[in-house]
Amino acid sequence: MRSFDPVQLGSIEIFCKAAELHSFSSAAEVLGLTPASISRSISRLESRLGVRLFARTTRHIRLTTEGEIYRRQCQQALEQIAEVERLITGTQKVLSGNLRISVGTPYAHHRLLPLISKFQSQYPQIELEISISNRVIDFVDDGFDLAIRLGKPKDSRLIAHKLEDATLGIFASPDYLKKWGEPVTLDDICNHNCITFILPSTGKPRPWVFKDERGNDIDMPIKSCYSVSDDVLGTVNWAVSNGGLFQTYHFIAESSSYRGKLVEVLKNYSGRTRQFSILYPQNRHLSARVKAFVDFLKKEIKEINANL
Repeated sequence: MRSFDPVQLGSIEIFCKAAELHSFSSAAEVLGLTPASISRSISRLESRLGVRLFARTTRHIRLTTEGEIYRRQCQQALEQIAEVERLITGTQKVLSGNLRISVGTPYAHHRLLPLISKFQSQYPQIELEISISNRVIDFVDDGFDLAIRLGKPKDSRLIAHKLEDATLGIFASPDYLKKWGEPVTLDDICNHNCITFILPSTGKPRPWVFKDERGNDIDMPIKSCYSVSDDVLGTVNWAVSNGGLFQTYHFIAESSSYRGKLVEVLKNYSGRTRQFSILYPQNRHLSARVKAFVDFLKKEIKEINANL
């Protein structure tokens, strides 16, 4: 194993500052060094690693692909060191720092974002960066601290805290039901316009899920000429515009954005749920700000569901 030179820590701090400011001279000014010493320090670091961290021109510097990967990991390590120092010296009275969160579209708009201002008021020094996307992420390469996703993670390297089992229902606009009538049984669905969501993982419509009169689970494939891909909230807005029946979570249909615009049907067949979880890598130091956000969100979601 390659030994760690204590001097290297200083070089890493210099590298991170230069990467942050996109300039050797600006980093030198902030750190009280000369641009030449900054350049030499980074050159030694590149020589030790055997890769180029910066692409240099006469006027600009930019991180290489390897440099960006190294910056993300080094920045996290420096933040962890600083946090441990604050912890053992008792100086961390106010939580601070950057928190990067990845969250899927439905949960972002109708669960997370309405709660963010409350978190901000409790932890005003924490800088939040929220990426709203349904794509699969890599915590290391993409630099996220947390992710909120549907279902249970298949990756054993991730820690998952269940936020809730979100209930599902079938909905349509009042005007659509006035024109086409309300379905009473599952067989009636075939007589209606059904708006489905195409699953990115399979390229096929997501089946609608129900419980029968005996409480048994039913997964029903839906044949439809109407579908949405990429953004599941498209099915909601299509249905609000009198497009047809669709299946979604109660927390979406009952949100302030859609309250009064959607009517639930086939209530006798409801009761199925899908789990939402908050995730982070198990081998990553759980910073105080990450723990604060996890505890905050679990508490808030629990209170929301308790008041239903």
